[in-house]
Amino acid sequence: MVTRYKITLAYDGTNFAGFQRQPHQRTVEQVLTKAVNKMAKDPDQPVIVYGAGRTDAGVHAFGQVVHFDLPTAINPEGVRRGLNSLLPVDTLVKKVACVPLDFHARYDTVGKRYWYRAYQNEFVDPFLRNYTGHFKFTADIERIQRAIPALVGRHDFTTFVASGSQAHDHVREIYSAKAWALDDGEIQFEFCGSGFLYNQVRIMVAVLMEIGQGRREVDCIPQLIAAKNRAQARGTAPASGLYMKKVYYDQAELQADLKTY
Repeated sequence: MVTRYKITLAYDGTNFAGFQRQPHQRTVEQVLTKAVNKMAKDPDQPVIVYGAGRTDAGVHAFGQVVHFDLPTAINPEGVRRGLNSLLPVDTLVKKVACVPLDFHARYDTVGKRYWYRAYQNEFVDPFLRNYTGHFKFTADIERIQRAIPALVGRHDFTTFVASGSQAHDHVREIYSAKAWALDDGEIQFEFCGSGFLYNQVRIMVAVLMEIGQGRREVDCIPQLIAAKNRAQARGTAPASGLYMKKVYYDQAELQADLKTY
């Protein structure tokens, strides 16, 4: 009897060439597929894994969601422990659940939440270089906080999508967008939306940091959205500062989190 499993996966993206399988590259999908098939022990029926989103090289995750089918039923806790014994140390299965066979990790999402860490210093901190995006010039958090609400809502984000996007359209809805500064000067961002385009979060962060640095006007975002021109946004924040924080499949949970964050 086929059983479908939904897993919540965390990984350090530093040494991965992204999530999606690529020839001759170490990817999250590649190491997870290898582990799942080793646990399944059925070479005649290779198991395919399906992720909620395709994080880029260097991007991290706390809450990537993946589903796959196994030909026999295994206790979810057994699946979790088995996979964690087979996966490399930069990958961790946090949760496992049995789900209906019509569940799909990618197509059933109702929202995603991303977190970004922007480290500000003239020089790169060797202990933060893989886990924050480095920005040489200091940004004013008040300017960023005044500008960021303009991203909220349903918009055509063509200006904020990198070339190479396979999306058929660039309309997405951002439910919340926030920024705050830590005592050490690090600026953090959090975005929750219906979905995000290729490099969209990193491009939005780059624009917001330029606003904070005084290189753009505080009220420039509506004009950038209206332009529908990637060249108007220019920059892309480093991948090392980006984290896939959570994927939502339940509207009630999403709405509860929107009230909390």
